[in-house]
Amino acid sequence: MRTTSMSRKIFLVCNGLLMGAIALIAFMPLLNVFAQSLSSAKAIEGGHVFFWPVQFTMISYDYVIHNHTIWRAFAITIFLAVFGTAFNLLATSSLAYPLSRKEYKGATFILLLVLLTMIFQAPLIPNYLWLKQLGLLNTLWVLVLPGAISAFNFFVTRSFFQQIPPELIDSARIDGCGEQRILWNIVLPLSKPVLATMGLFYAVGHWNSYMAAIFYINNRALYPLQVKVQEIISNANIMTDASLLIDMNNITPDGIKMAVVVVSSLPIIIMYPFLQKYFVKGLMIGSIKS
Repeated sequence: MRTTSMSRKIFLVCNGLLMGAIALIAFMPLLNVFAQSLSSAKAIEGGHVFFWPVQFTMISYDYVIHNHTIWRAFAITIFLAVFGTAFNLLATSSLAYPLSRKEYKGATFILLLVLLTMIFQAPLIPNYLWLKQLGLLNTLWVLVLPGAISAFNFFVTRSFFQQIPPELIDSARIDGCGEQRILWNIVLPLSKPVLATMGLFYAVGHWNSYMAAIFYINNRALYPLQVKVQEIISNANIMTDASLLIDMNNITPDGIKMAVVVVSSLPIIIMYPFLQKYFVKGLMIGSIKS
């Protein structure tokens, strides 16, 4: 029977306490934001809200729910997170698979080009002019196509593909399978952990899309959620929407800000637990070559 030494026990206890303290410190600001979003204007302005709602009210969420521009931004961001992530995974897998095979000629040169994109970023003005020439400005494609393949996600996915036994792929070729069928029917089904992990990375990136939208989109109807959140937070002190019949004595700009932050963060927080079981496995196995 395996025994644990006293020093090991002390280490585990200290490690647990340290990790718990770090988790608590990280969680406290989120708890404060949530508490303020459910507190009255008087309690917030008086500085009485810390980690528990004071004078519970949903009026800040009522403002958010009745703001139709938020829901349009939500719909755009959900579209980007779903369609954009699917497109990202398709593009990343399509590039990673051939470059994971040793028989592919010219792989080293292409890998070098991909690596250079991690070191040298495209300058903003040439990138803007290029996207303008392609006619992508003020379209949702400008938030998807330029970042179709993340270099980091590509290398992790390629490393995972390299661990698939080559004998399995050779057998499929002998049976008459083409490369596309091998990718779709063999490689991708065996790569669910890394695909889930990369999908989470891409989805979070689309959900938090901000700078690209600021630079390349000036049509307010196409603003994604994070840009709309920033706009609402900036204008929270000037609430002039006549369609919102809200008692302004019971609502505060800080409450609106916190409610918007909670609403915009909730979908990702809900989605993460369902992908968490794949997260560590996909990232570690894809990053360490056996």
